[in-house]
Amino acid sequence: MSQALKLANPGPLGLMGFGMTTVLLNIHNAGFFTLGAMILAMGLCYGGIAQVIAGILEFKKGNTFGLTAFTSYGFFWISLVVLIVLPKMGLATAPSSLEMGCYLTMWGIFTAFMFVGTLKSNFVLKFVFASLTLLFALLATHHFSGSELIGTIAGFEGIICGLSAIYLAMAEVINEQFGRTVLPIGE
Repeated sequence: MSQALKLANPGPLGLMGFGMTTVLLNIHNAGFFTLGAMILAMGLCYGGIAQVIAGILEFKKGNTFGLTAFTSYGFFWISLVVLIVLPKMGLATAPSSLEMGCYLTMWGIFTAFMFVGTLKSNFVLKFVFASLTLLFALLATHHFSGSELIGTIAGFEGIICGLSAIYLAMAEVINEQFGRTVLPIGE
């Protein structure tokens, strides 16, 4: 008689990749430090590659939502790094504010639809996607309007969004380790 293989939950990996990278980029957006190699490396490696890996592992578990979310946002981070690096390497022109606004608007629309997919899920996951939808709207508005104030507000809101993803990741890990709810997620 064969025993069914128990697969680990890849969600915390994807959530941490998203959350930590989002916090760091938005500390920059809030005006605390410049955009440099630390954020770009984090975006490429943890925000990008680790989330894509988490998404592929969600596929193995049969989780369409997790596959779509983690793989898509992983490639968001990779594409964002490429958008920043290619012009610096002289391989492409930097996107205009209008182009970045459109890029962020498309990600905001995608995220709004993904938020709908969380409505039967726990409170913290709903919060992550609602706050991410708002973040994309603020960032797009910042690029369309050129308002530094909106960009700074987006930075602080993005820090909250990223921290909520980190909380959910650690709640899933700690609650599983203890076999009970230690960090509530509002089931």
